[in-house]
Amino acid sequence: MGTYSDDQLSHLQTLEPLYDRRFSKHVHDNVHGNIYLDKLSLKFIDTEQFQRLRDLKQLGLAYLVYPGAVHSRFEHSLGVYWLAGAAIRTIKAFQGSELDIDRADIQTVKLAGLLHDIGHGPFSHMFEREFLPRVLNGSNWSHEDMSTKMIDYIVDEHNIEIDSESLNRVKEMIIASHASDRSTKEKQFLYDIVANGRNGIDVDKFDYIVRDSRACGLGCNFQFERLMETMRVMGDEICYRAKDYLTVHKLFATRADLHRTVYTHAKVKAVELMLVDALSEANQYLDISSSIQQPSEFWKLDDSIVKTILTDPRQELKKARDLILRIRRREIYQFCNEFSVPKAKLEHFKDITPQDIVCSQKAGGVSLKEEDVAVSNVRIDLTRGKNNPLESINFFKDYDCDEKFPIRDDHISHLLPACCQDTIVRVYSKKPELVCEKLLSKLILLC
Repeated sequence: MGTYSDDQLSHLQTLEPLYDRRFSKHVHDNVHGNIYLDKLSLKFIDTEQFQRLRDLKQLGLAYLVYPGAVHSRFEHSLGVYWLAGAAIRTIKAFQGSELDIDRADIQTVKLAGLLHDIGHGPFSHMFEREFLPRVLNGSNWSHEDMSTKMIDYIVDEHNIEIDSESLNRVKEMIIASHASDRSTKEKQFLYDIVANGRNGIDVDKFDYIVRDSRACGLGCNFQFERLMETMRVMGDEICYRAKDYLTVHKLFATRADLHRTVYTHAKVKAVELMLVDALSEANQYLDISSSIQQPSEFWKLDDSIVKTILTDPRQELKKARDLILRIRRREIYQFCNEFSVPKAKLEHFKDITPQDIVCSQKAGGVSLKEEDVAVSNVRIDLTRGKNNPLESINFFKDYDCDEKFPIRDDHISHLLPACCQDTIVRVYSKKPELVCEKLLSKLILLC
């Protein structure tokens, strides 16, 4: 793994349109090599709102387990920008006249890649999936929606000249992964490049899978270049060669491996549980959650909120401060054990809570309280829950064939996994003295 080979880099650079060197810049990325930034993209990059991404670690708290995982959403966004441009230019090189791809299409796709995470919260996905639902009673706030608001704010605040149609298309491409409808019926395939709601194959994953693996010192034998170079638009959707089925499967399998070994590592989740507790305590006084609807305030929130709490001497923040000090001193919640939910119970399984653990205890022995226990319910899948995402992908036999078709995995190999989802329940003790087999036995009983 590393930068592209000379042949691959040469191929991508031949697709790059000539830039006016008076206005364009290039930066050297440790994954993709030289990335060329066009004039319009630089207007967004050179704002305090985009530069904020430097202060958001891509993997949140994973660096406390994998010390090299300190890369930020800034370089990830540049990487997705570059790959989005490479993808649309590759399609244009082979099917440009057939699909009527113009410079506006290329610019729009690149901007969507650049700005897809502009509204992201701190600490990876913990902020929106763990912290906000706790302090705002089941909040369904998403960073994609905030990204669309932040883009409008940046355009207005910095007087960036961009036509409204292009701006709307950029925003639609960013929310395409969870949008049920799109305002345009033309060139639907463009919406599958950055955030693919159709089948999950997109350049966002291409970048973070390789970048995260590299930062954590893990091997990565998924080669997105193979898919980028051979993809083809058929019937207004991006399709792949049938012979690349296993490469596509490796995309989803590698992503699932990263979730298990890095993103949801037992100690990473322990620290996340502690930080959620700390932020929840501090929210009563710092009102952290109040900024999530206003881009003008939200851009000021980043990972440095931890240091803000740690250095604030107010007595009201003592509980939050103490929790952060425990994290710094490696006095984290103690992992007791975990239990993988049986496949037969997955469909109707309900999350285990600290209350479930406490209510199941019998008389005698150590008496547990809800505040003594933390529970993490981890779900890992191939992007489509219990469903196999490969069933939503169409393939083609060869370039002289105009037929697209799905492929059943049992037609490829009987060694591919039959289940596409895993749920793991982990129990932690907030007090080291309460770590015992009792918590484990309750977990097994509840599951």
